[in-house]
Amino acid sequence: MAQSGVLLTREPAPQAVPVSELPMKVYEAALNTGPDSSCGLATAGFRTAKYLTEEWHQHNYAQYHQAFADRDGSERCRHESQSLAAYAAALAQRTQEDSTAKLGQRLQDTHFWKAELQREIEDLAAETDLLAAQKVRLERALDATEVPYTIATDNLQCRERRQPADLVRDQVETELLKEVELIRNVQELLKRTLMQAVNQMQLNRDHKQICEMDWSDKVETYNIDDKCGRYNNQSTNIQFHPSSSKFEESASTPETWAKFSHDNIYRAERERLASINLRLLIDNILHDTAEDLRLQCAAVDEAFAKRCEEMEDAKHKLEHHLKKTLKEIGDQENNIAALKQAIKDKEAPLKVAQTRLYDRSFRPNVELCRDPAQFRLISEVEELTESIESLKQKLLEAEQSLRNLEDTRMSLEKEIAVKSNSIFIDRQKCMAHRTRYPVVLKLAGYQ
Repeated sequence: MAQSGVLLTREPAPQAVPVSELPMKVYEAALNTGPDSSCGLATAGFRTAKYLTEEWHQHNYAQYHQAFADRDGSERCRHESQSLAAYAAALAQRTQEDSTAKLGQRLQDTHFWKAELQREIEDLAAETDLLAAQKVRLERALDATEVPYTIATDNLQCRERRQPADLVRDQVETELLKEVELIRNVQELLKRTLMQAVNQMQLNRDHKQICEMDWSDKVETYNIDDKCGRYNNQSTNIQFHPSSSKFEESASTPETWAKFSHDNIYRAERERLASINLRLLIDNILHDTAEDLRLQCAAVDEAFAKRCEEMEDAKHKLEHHLKKTLKEIGDQENNIAALKQAIKDKEAPLKVAQTRLYDRSFRPNVELCRDPAQFRLISEVEELTESIESLKQKLLEAEQSLRNLEDTRMSLEKEIAVKSNSIFIDRQKCMAHRTRYPVVLKLAGYQ
C-alpha cells in the first residue's frame, strides 16, 4: 500500500503590485481658433492644415499614457496569473495529498474488514470441519445401534421358542421390550440430529461463501485503491478520463458499505455460534444415548442372569423331586410285588380252610355238627377272605399310586427338559449373543 505521507502545502505567493484601477485621464481637444486656423465653413468636413505643436505633444502624451496603461494591465494580469497558477498548484497538491490520505484511510478500512472477513471465513471453515467430525460420529453411532437392535429382536425371537410352561412374560422380556423401544427412540433422535447437523453445515457453507465473495470484493477493491494510492504526477500510466468524475447510481455510501460487511460477519458469527451449540448438543446426545443403551444392556443382562438362576434352581428342585419319585416308584414296585406275594401266600391257607370245611360238610347225620372247629374254620375262611380282599384293595391303591408316580415322573422329566431348553435358550443363545453388544466408545461414535 502506498504510504499516505502528509505533503507540505503553502499559501499562494502574495502579489507584487496591488491590483487597482488607474484613474481615467480626461483630455480636452484644443480648438484651432487662431489667425492660422483653418476653421471655416469651407473646411468643415476635412482638415488640410498641419497639427499644432500642442496637439503633437498631446498626441505623444496620449501614446505614453496608453503604453503605461497597457503595461500596467499586462503586469497586473501577469501577477494575477502567477498568483492563480501558484494557488492552483498548491490547491492541486493539497487536494492530491488529501485524496491520497483519504485513499490511505480507505485502504485501512478495507484492510480491517478484509481481515475480519478472512478471520470469520477461517473460523467458519474450522467450525464446519468440527461439525463434520461430529456428523461422522453421529453416523457411526447410528450404525452402531443396529447391532443392539438386532441382538434385542433376536433375543425376543429366540425366547418365543420356549415351551409353553416357560413361555411367560417375565422380567427379561419386559427389559428386552424396553431395550427395543429405547433403541428405536435413540435411532430417531440420532437421525433428527444428523439432519440438523447437515442443515447447519449447509448454512455454514452458505454464509462462508457470502463472506468469501465479500472478501474477494474487498481484496479486489484493496488492490485497486492501493494502485490508485501509488499514482503521482510522475506516473506514466495516467491519462484523462473526463467521464469518471461522477457518482454511480448504484454506488453505496460508507455507512451502507460498512453495514454490508458487518451484517455478513454478524450472520456468519451467528451461524458459527449455532454450530458450536449444535456440536455441544451432539456431544451430549451421543454421551447420554450411549450411557442409556449400556445401562439398559446391563439391566437386561442382570435380568437374564437372575432368570437363569431361577430356572437353574427350579431345575435342581425338579431333579431332586424326580430322584425321590424314582426311588418311590422303585419302593412302590417292590411293595406291589410284596402285596401280590402276600395275596398269593394267603391262597394256600384259604384253600386249606375251605377244603376242611368242604370235607367236613360230608360228615354223616348228627355228626354234621356246628362244633367249635366248624365255627373256627368258618371264621378262618372269613378272615383269610377279608385279608385277601384288603390286600387286593391295597394292591389296587399301590398300583394307582405307581401310575401316579409314573405320571409325575414323566411330568417332572418334561419340566426338566423344558427348563433345560429355556436355560439353553437364555444362556447359550441369548446371553452368548449379547456378548457382542457394542462398547460405550462405539455407541458414542468414536469407533
